[in-house]
This record gives sequence, C-alpha cells and structure tokens, in this order.
Amino acid sequence: MGDGRNHYKEDLRFKIANREALMGVFLAIFNFIWWFAFAYGLGKKPVAEYTYIFGFPAWFFYSCILGFILFSLIVFVMVKLFFLEVPFEDREEDVE
Repeated sequence: MGDGRNHYKEDLRFKIANREALMGVFLAIFNFIWWFAFAYGLGKKPVAEYTYIFGFPAWFFYSCILGFILFSLIVFVMVKLFFLEVPFEDREEDVE
C-alpha cells in the first residue's frame, strides 16, 4: 500500500487536466496581452485623432469586440480539437 503520490503521477487524467489547464492559462494571458496592446496602444492618441469602426473607436473595436469574437472562436476550437473527455471515476483495478 503506497502513500498515494505515485497514483497521481501515473494517472493519465492528471496529465490531461494539467495540459488543459496550462492551455487555458496561456490563452488567458494571450487574451490579456491582446486587450492591453489594442486598448492602450491605439487608445493613447488624442480623441480627435481616433479612427472609428462601426461607430466604435478602433482601440475599443479591436480590443473588446473583435477580441471577444476571436477568443470565443479560439476557445471553441481548442475544446473541440485538444480537450479530451475524461471519466471522473477511478479505474476498476484501482478501486480494490
């Protein structure tokens, strides 16, 4: 009977969960960088020099509207292609 630590290292569910969590963290960081770059990169000009897209300032359109659409699509693709369905129950041989 072990202390349980080896069980966690060998269990594929934890590897999958860690990989998916890291993908989520990187996506969140990239989302923040996207938002920050457009919001503060394009938004620091004087208001008189703003360009507008669909009535919104370009910095707002790219950082908030286009960013939301883009990252929603990226999340959808990530979930469909890279995330795996993992059972919550232990394998039968581990239950004994």
